[in-house]
Amino acid sequence: MPDGLLTTSGRHTWAYLFAAWIIALAATFGALFIGEVMGQTPCHLCWHQRVFMFPLAVILAVATFREDTGVWRYALPIAGLGWLVAAFHSLLYAGIIPEAIKPCGQGPSCSSADMTVLGLPLPYLSLAAFTAIAVLLAPIRRKVSNV
Repeated sequence: MPDGLLTTSGRHTWAYLFAAWIIALAATFGALFIGEVMGQTPCHLCWHQRVFMFPLAVILAVATFREDTGVWRYALPIAGLGWLVAAFHSLLYAGIIPEAIKPCGQGPSCSSADMTVLGLPLPYLSLAAFTAIAVLLAPIRRKVSNV
């Protein structure tokens, strides 16, 4: 069997891949719904997070259906980079990072009440999604590395 594909003994790792894909898919559809259906223009940092989340939805879908556990090699770095942008955005939203160093001074803001889902701000939801994807990919990395 080619390297990175699930074996019978590693079959349960498919569930990790599937869960990571569902999270990326939900985040992608959520971002598209907020932008395209609700008409809320994303801020610059939200756009940067989309750059990392949208490909994850496709990459993890292919890996899930191919049962390719080697996906962690390229999906984990993408999730990590997206996590860094989301963490910065969350710190900025929380007021921990002063607005003076904010990279985007004009355009829409994520601080308005209509930029929340179920009462949670979008930067925090994005951070949670990237965290969950990375956490789900980490055991796959360990399992494949030990085989």
